[in-house]
Amino acid sequence: MKIAGLTDIHGNTAAIEKARTALEAVDVILLVGDITNFGREEDTERVVIALSNNSAKLLAVSGNCDYKEVDEYLSKTGINIHASCAVINEVAFVGLGGSLITPFGTPNEYSEEEIRYALQQGIDQAPKDLPLILVSHQPPYQTACDRLSSGGYVGSKAVRGFIEKYQPMACFTGHIHEARAIDQIGGTPVMNPGRLGQGYFSFASVEGALLDYGIKSINEIL
Repeated sequence: MKIAGLTDIHGNTAAIEKARTALEAVDVILLVGDITNFGREEDTERVVIALSNNSAKLLAVSGNCDYKEVDEYLSKTGINIHASCAVINEVAFVGLGGSLITPFGTPNEYSEEEIRYALQQGIDQAPKDLPLILVSHQPPYQTACDRLSSGGYVGSKAVRGFIEKYQPMACFTGHIHEARAIDQIGGTPVMNPGRLGQGYFSFASVEGALLDYGIKSINEIL
């Protein structure tokens, strides 16, 4: 199973179109938050429709720049995995949307305790005998994936604690545009490809176990 993670799309359907060839062989596409740029249902629908020509299954979480109507649309279409779990090809995907509270007052923000609770809701629904993938717009604390250009870390300690405890086979994340990187927490690779408009997406190949993972240019074929 080939998985691609598109994060921080911010309504940029032109970037999706550029990535179309790279995504042709993908089995699962993950929308890892900030699907819109402070958008509503119709903005989310445009992004989903832009991906509709692809045969891949779609799973999604909203980001901090997505209003509640985005979550509602994702739930209505059956692809929302925030505080939930979906199983595809014997892999459990647990999702976390939104972000920690920011200085900017974006519409979809949570405290560490709320994040911890949402993650617990998701893992409680995950079959215990299946490998796990975490799909979290908010990156974990103190990795290359949550580091600002100033050098400070703005990730979530609750997300990091979840990864340390459950050791998912991979974590797809985003949120911090300038922190395009791959890092590791225990045995879990953490991947932030940055804003899709910058030309990158994250990927993983899974066949019972994690075979390959990384970040690719939208000009490369997966």
